[in-house]
Amino acid sequence: AAGPAAGLELVEQIAGLDDFSPLHAARADLLRRLGRRGEATEAYARAAELTQNPGERAFLLERAAT
Repeated sequence: AAGPAAGLELVEQIAGLDDFSPLHAARADLLRRLGRRGEATEAYARAAELTQNPGERAFLLERAAT
């Protein structure tokens, strides 16, 4: 509700979930909304690398490429 910058600040404070795909996907979306394209692409790629679901992986890689 407070916007993507506030959301990103909260997400980046979460510790211990470096191998949790949804965390990286959420971070990527917030970065994209903030116009931080390069960082968003890296975060989408990391999320795709961590997921076991082929459909999720395809979606995340598509987001990384656009």
